[in-house]
Amino acid sequence: MKDIILNIEALIFASEEGISASDIKQVLQDVLAIDINKEEVLDFLGKIKLKYESEDTVFSLFLMNNQYQFLTKEIYHEAINHLQAHRDRKKLSQSALETLAIIAYRQPITKIEVEQIRGVNCDYSIQRLLEKDLVKIAGKAESIGKPLLYATSDQFMNHFGINSVKDLPQLKDIVAEENSIGDTIE
Repeated sequence: MKDIILNIEALIFASEEGISASDIKQVLQDVLAIDINKEEVLDFLGKIKLKYESEDTVFSLFLMNNQYQFLTKEIYHEAINHLQAHRDRKKLSQSALETLAIIAYRQPITKIEVEQIRGVNCDYSIQRLLEKDLVKIAGKAESIGKPLLYATSDQFMNHFGINSVKDLPQLKDIVAEENSIGDTIE
């Protein structure tokens, strides 16, 4: 029984997006060559949940969207959010932020078009944005050489708390009188 519980814990821990009880059942049957039904799996999951309810653990077993996953307990969310914010601030350079803004407002856009706007090579910035999953390859342009097209990713939307690129601030919202040089002519 302990072997089954440890295998279930390992499956949940290794599943980035979570794992369903039926998937756990199937893997246990395949790997351990045991006959187990879904109710028994649910019973083991209940025991694991109880095990991690202790104050001595920082995470617990959660069921979200019919998928089991280990998540940090709510009491530690503030510290984790602070760490993530600290890491996020350190990781994107000014050039990466400029590149990301150009891609966000002009998507889909090729690297060459981004470089024409910025006036410098953007290979490194685009690579970093791809690694951070803030931009994605959205296809190929129909121009000569079929260059890759870049667009913002779902991670970008989640990170900035927006539902679509239509929710991005408009330039008229950003440009204020104190940011202008000279007289405005109307």
